[in-house]
Amino acid sequence: MILKRVNTYLISKNITATTLVAVMFVLFSACSGKNKNLADAISENDTLPSMTSLGVTTLISDSGITRYKIVTEEWTIFDKKNPPYWAFEKGVYLEKFDTLFNIDASIKADTAYYYEKKKLWELKGNVQILSQRGDKFSTQQLYWDENKKRIYSDTFIQIEQEDKAITGYGFESNQELTEYEIKNTTGIFTIEDTAPATPPQPTDSLSNDSIKKDR
Repeated sequence: MILKRVNTYLISKNITATTLVAVMFVLFSACSGKNKNLADAISENDTLPSMTSLGVTTLISDSGITRYKIVTEEWTIFDKKNPPYWAFEKGVYLEKFDTLFNIDASIKADTAYYYEKKKLWELKGNVQILSQRGDKFSTQQLYWDENKKRIYSDTFIQIEQEDKAITGYGFESNQELTEYEIKNTTGIFTIEDTAPATPPQPTDSLSNDSIKKDR
């Protein structure tokens, strides 16, 4: 009888332990599923814009100073992304102002992204810039770093000055576009000449040359 009671107790204890393990497994699976769904929901929310505005014309200020005007068909803000950014994927027109509210430059591009924390503009597709002095800059990709006060590009660029046009690869300038450099020139043309419609490849004879503009 004693053995029988012991065996019954052991069997009962084993059943209880097995049941507890099963319940814990079910609860763990349920919690894991909920956590996964929650993580998926959070991840999905991170990819959604926090704001979308259509037909925008606005002035952007920093430290109480109006820095530039934005005109765009669509402005989307992704502040949950890493890094957060503004997107202008239907074209953008910018007017950059100096401290006296004069227009330093006007800028157009098919697409633009602004990384707010870095204060960095990335302009892509048919980028056109007109400086205050009348120089015209044309390229397919351009960066404007507000913190470093520099404008630069690694792609092909064409610059039209009053009496000539310059083409090349690699460009860097101050924000006012008064001091700039083409690191790898491919051609210099007078206004009467026609600059090539397609970007020429740099030649060995020009690979170490650079054109600097400093007025």
